Amino acid sequence: MPTHDLVIVANRLPVDARTLPDGATEWVTSPGGLVTAMESVMRHVDSGAWVGWHGTAGEAPEPFAADGMHLYPVALSAEDVEKYYEGFSNGTLWPLYHDVIVDPEFHRAWWDAYVRVNRRFAQAAAAATAPGGTIWVHDYQLQLAPEMIRASRPDVRIGFFNHIPFPPVELFSQLPKRNQVLRGLLGADLVGFQRESDAVNFLSAVRHLLGYQVDQYTATVPGIGSEPARQVVAKSFPISIDTAAISSLTEDPAVRERAAELRRELGEPDKIVLGVDRLDYTKGIRHRLKAWGELLRDGSIDPHDAVMIQVATPSRERVEAYRQLRDEVELTVGRINGDHAPIGRPAISYLHRSFDRRDMTALFMAADVVLVTALRDGMNLVAKEYVASRPDLRGVLVLSEFAGAADELRAAILVNPHDIDELKTAILQALKMPEDEQEQAMLSLRRQVLDHDVQAWAHAFLGDLESAGRPEEIARPPVRLTGEEKPPREELEAALARFARTPRILVASDFDGVLAPIVADRDAVVPDPDSLSALRELTEDPGVNVALVSGRSLGDLDAHTRMPSSVVLVGSHGAEVGALPPDMNAGVLDAAALTMDEHKEALLASITRTLEVIAQKHPGADVERKPMASVLHTRTARGRGAVNATESALEYARTLPDVKVTPGKEVVEFSVVQTDKGTALEALARAAAVDAWLYLGDDVTDESVFVRGGEHDLTIKVGAGDTAAAFRVDGPEEVAQLLHEILRLRREG
Repeated sequence: MPTHDLVIVANRLPVDARTLPDGATEWVTSPGGLVTAMESVMRHVDSGAWVGWHGTAGEAPEPFAADGMHLYPVALSAEDVEKYYEGFSNGTLWPLYHDVIVDPEFHRAWWDAYVRVNRRFAQAAAAATAPGGTIWVHDYQLQLAPEMIRASRPDVRIGFFNHIPFPPVELFSQLPKRNQVLRGLLGADLVGFQRESDAVNFLSAVRHLLGYQVDQYTATVPGIGSEPARQVVAKSFPISIDTAAISSLTEDPAVRERAAELRRELGEPDKIVLGVDRLDYTKGIRHRLKAWGELLRDGSIDPHDAVMIQVATPSRERVEAYRQLRDEVELTVGRINGDHAPIGRPAISYLHRSFDRRDMTALFMAADVVLVTALRDGMNLVAKEYVASRPDLRGVLVLSEFAGAADELRAAILVNPHDIDELKTAILQALKMPEDEQEQAMLSLRRQVLDHDVQAWAHAFLGDLESAGRPEEIARPPVRLTGEEKPPREELEAALARFARTPRILVASDFDGVLAPIVADRDAVVPDPDSLSALRELTEDPGVNVALVSGRSLGDLDAHTRMPSSVVLVGSHGAEVGALPPDMNAGVLDAAALTMDEHKEALLASITRTLEVIAQKHPGADVERKPMASVLHTRTARGRGAVNATESALEYARTLPDVKVTPGKEVVEFSVVQTDKGTALEALARAAAVDAWLYLGDDVTDESVFVRGGEHDLTIKVGAGDTAAAFRVDGPEEVAQLLHEILRLRREG
């Protein structure tokens, strides 16, 4: 059997069998988010294969090729389908992982089938993979497969991606065989999740239930006997869509005509509201129908002016909970239409069938409002598909805050779908939104979706998988500006204008040397009031988040700035984060939360004592103790004391391989946690789901931010020195002018 460099392993193959009139079998691409995403990935792989079930109980066909992919079917018996798929996967794991919206069932026979089938998939994947190749396992049905693959193929790289939520440890702990599931996942080198909070939940379960060491995004899996310990990385990789394919369809005259035809078939209503879901109890269809029915009953919506289309793709129809859901949904639709539908037009057009990509794109192009109101969802690609289908910058997305897409699509109308009154308000807001507001929101949404397509998702995951567990290469940071070199002022002004026109932005800055001049006594520092005033005013503008990112402790930074809670304060180079405004996703920052244990406390105490000895030998130097770091300050050291104290501190640092040491301007910080300003800034940008960010910094510690600047971001060095920043200003006075200029440009809009 031939082997392949990249092997995808998923419960289903990306194709379905269709019997032709002559009795022959034709394989056609099947629907679903995973297939849509991975189909695009596989088209760009030289030697790839897919291992999965072919969809019919019984013997598996021989390996075959379809749509340019090498496919390796795995056999499932009728008993396997009942106990592994309908049982443990969808009767136990699915409801448990979705916050117990429906009570999960636990049966030992289901678990036995789950183990048996996972082993079958693992064996097929191991056999199909070339030496040193990569295996990418997908989703909750195959959580044991990574460990099983590793047992027989330690030479391969193994990744796992979970497409659904991972529950908090309090819920996960209810699962019988929970530790076996965790160890199965830890067989991978990289475990990926849709949301930062899911990665945090997983690592918390590893820490609390297995007792393994967890440090930020890494869990240490102890070796057995002489086997060395392994490092397993767990991070979020929000999945996306093939935006190029959808964009192409929006330009197709036939698809455009179909969108217009849909409106004509519905009687040219003023507004079309669309819901597109698998028929699943996690999707919130019943809540959505209840809200729509009440709006009709209240007279808030006139059924002559607005019609709702609900597409409910058939799903798991052999499972009792799903059969019951279908009955309830169809009964509700019938009742609402009977009570409110005008003659010749439904109040709700209910479609219980699948649509191909062309018809779905036409539906999205025809819809004025799309409701994605899942009660719990790993991502929900419908939201992203709708955004990609609207190059006209029209349409409104109402999005559940419990869908993973809400972490990125912050310009949507976010809603708690459990609150029917809030859902009704959101629907009315969407129906009445002016076109200029629709355009502004859609610009932001489209930038998020188009800049982060499925190719970027796959590249990010596979890139991290390639380096997972391997020492990072030491790279010299890039230098864009040397000495006192400055680009022309007009270039900076043009960049500021572009940045200010961006819908959602983050304005972030260091403190010392940027908002305040450097002074010998750090406690006597006085920030520029004009700069602080501009930052406060910027937070009043919709779509703007503001943050101060400093090496100072959080309490010290707060005491010297007295900023409102709308300005996020980040202290200790990212190790401490203050209060967050309501439009930022706290879960993202919680994912990077840094905790202390007894070992780190003891290590920090030892470091502090040693630095105090160094400071005593060099009069004027002093030591600052932070919650997770100890800092040697040499700004007031006399004579050669500053240089000598710094050299002594760095010499001592060489004896501490597990401590992050950051030299700065007349300061050396020893942190017992791994963090820097760049990591903190990226987390802030994700939490705010901004389209671009600006950062002002003067220190070597700010270079970790500057090197992360992307195409739409703005990096500005304050003062002289080689830097990776794109622009330079002279000092705090010019910083104040720059911040007021952004404020002016933003208000002129």
